[in-house]
Amino acid sequence: MWRRVLALVVKELLAILKDARSRVVLIGPPLIQLVVFGYAATYDLNHVPIVVVNQDQSAASRDLVARFVGSPVFRQVAAPHSLDQVPELINSRQASLALVIDPRFTRDLLLRRPARVQLVADGRNSNTASLILGYANTIITDFSLDWMRDHGGLKPPAILDVRARYNPPLNSQWFIVPGIVALLTQVVTLLVVSLTVAREREAGTFDQLLVTPMRPIDILIGKSLPGLIIGVIEASVIVLATVAWFRVPLLGGLLPLYFGLLLFVTAVTGIGLMISSLALTQQQALLGAFLFMVPSIVLSGFATPIANMPGAIQNLTLINPMRYFLVVVRAVFLEGATFEQLAPQYWPMALIALTTLIAAGWLFRRRSY
Repeated sequence: MWRRVLALVVKELLAILKDARSRVVLIGPPLIQLVVFGYAATYDLNHVPIVVVNQDQSAASRDLVARFVGSPVFRQVAAPHSLDQVPELINSRQASLALVIDPRFTRDLLLRRPARVQLVADGRNSNTASLILGYANTIITDFSLDWMRDHGGLKPPAILDVRARYNPPLNSQWFIVPGIVALLTQVVTLLVVSLTVAREREAGTFDQLLVTPMRPIDILIGKSLPGLIIGVIEASVIVLATVAWFRVPLLGGLLPLYFGLLLFVTAVTGIGLMISSLALTQQQALLGAFLFMVPSIVLSGFATPIANMPGAIQNLTLINPMRYFLVVVRAVFLEGATFEQLAPQYWPMALIALTTLIAAGWLFRRRSY
């Protein structure tokens, strides 16, 4: 039995690797998506265009402006002398933030009065505006603390000491890039597996395969193993790029990571085989794969927290294997999670894998006769 299965696995791998289009799909898009997601999909803000209306023109106000301009977050694009120009600069999207310093700024500081600084943000994108205002408030708070230290002012009753566990620099790449391991692994595995049986049907060789001494279960295993192997190899390349290129720390061990990876790829393989068993052509298989892929990414917590979704949608995510593997890969990378800590994520993936493989076997036998 296993000799025949191995022969079918080799035949499938050769069919994939000898096809120029398949090689391009396996190598090109994952690498491009890794670079695009790694650098473009980020929550960090850099070079935010700001305008500065410094009505005080004192050493203190220039020091505050220098803190904004010297920050990698902000980039000054204009310094109008009048407040009347600010609305037009924001309305035309030339600036996302306006820093307005009151003409009595230094005098109020020396008299130990609240010195007025106004921030006007473009609120059309509320999330971006909140992040911009958070960065700006941090700069102003640091300026105030330094001024009180240098000029003997009253110290604030409490000083906030912020420390972020697991991601001290608060680098969003540390959160996004490990998730790409799950995303691209699912994309490649699902596409490879979903096309296996459909390709045989479209080429007219599926009936020839059925009259061989191989049983349907042998054919099913032989069709699923190549996708599983390719998925694991693809994930390994992405993990290597995550550590070596993007410099994301891998605090956990490879064994917990790869155990979760095998469960995840097996579950995705089962889903791919179900799609392939139902599809009559490769076009139908591709449409079926994308029909599953897009909702699974949205409902995985890759970009938006599952806790923020409605209750019914949260229940729907329970049958999505990517939801669990995202927790595994991020926990291994950033938290150094162990087998015991990841057990609540392992068993749902194992259950999904078992269910989908059984369903794929039933569909395969039904469509074979």
